[in-house]
Amino acid sequence: MKCILPVKDKNFSRLLIVFVVVFILSSILKPGLFLRGSNFVSMARQFPEFGIMAIGISFTMLTGGIDLSTVYAANLSSIIAAKTMLALAGDNVSGSAMAGILVLSVGIALFTGFLCGVLNGLLISKIGIPPILATLGTQQLFWGIAIVITSGKSISGLPMTYFIIGNIELLGFIPISLVFFILVAAISSVILSKTKFGTRLYLLGTNPVAAKFAGLKNDFLIIAAYAFSGFLAAISGLIMMASTNSTKADYGSSYTMQCILIAVMGGISPSGGRGNIKGVVVVILILQMLSSVLNMFENISNFYRDIIWGAALLGVMVLNYVIGTKKVKQSKA
Repeated sequence: MKCILPVKDKNFSRLLIVFVVVFILSSILKPGLFLRGSNFVSMARQFPEFGIMAIGISFTMLTGGIDLSTVYAANLSSIIAAKTMLALAGDNVSGSAMAGILVLSVGIALFTGFLCGVLNGLLISKIGIPPILATLGTQQLFWGIAIVITSGKSISGLPMTYFIIGNIELLGFIPISLVFFILVAAISSVILSKTKFGTRLYLLGTNPVAAKFAGLKNDFLIIAAYAFSGFLAAISGLIMMASTNSTKADYGSSYTMQCILIAVMGGISPSGGRGNIKGVVVVILILQMLSSVLNMFENISNFYRDIIWGAALLGVMVLNYVIGTKKVKQSKA
């Protein structure tokens, strides 16, 4: 542990420095737009959508795997919730009945996301399919099911009660989606740092063979990690649906790469066994600031954003590889 903890602290310190630099540069480049209170509220509404999914993917990466299906699990969950709402809600539904319908719909969505994650975990742990292939396959499966259910169209016209609740601002400026994100981040951090389950996830990701001989139930840990990722994906899907009062099979398709970028930049090792949630949260804030300030430049197309994210991901992976190689040489010396 002595050789791991300093690495985490140094990575988090670097991220904080980058956060401050990005904030200062954004404030200098577009002070009139970036420093507006409305801009911060807008950013607070946007990043919980992909931020919660990034935390879920981080759990799967800690096991040495990855979840490429999270966006489509989110969309499938929200589509099933939307279908449930529209099927049960009518013009003459009372307030108490509508509340029950919304609770039922949300519960079904969360259970759907959970089942999507369990399926991923079973394919990886019980059948032995590599995580990248298993979740790539379920990505297409979830997408296909969503396409069939919706006939490729978006579902809109959801009950206004859901839209209103999903867009509440506490104290007049704190979006409810931000509250959900903070709760998810805090709970996830506690799980990884304070529970036996979190410790076992790190051990599994560090050395699966040693973890098995130590008496850990590797299969259960993998299934639980992917189930948690699917559950968080469903929460993200519900947030996305509330923000637009609609849902679609391919909504947020670019989030997959963005979530992986966040996890890797946040210090989550692609090989598993290392990383923490606080680094992931800081990266989420950094990327949201970058995205926001880029939107303020009319001459910069949104299409360049994918190039920036891809280049950043490659740059971080190369940097991590160089740092890791140096440490291995130093330890051998």
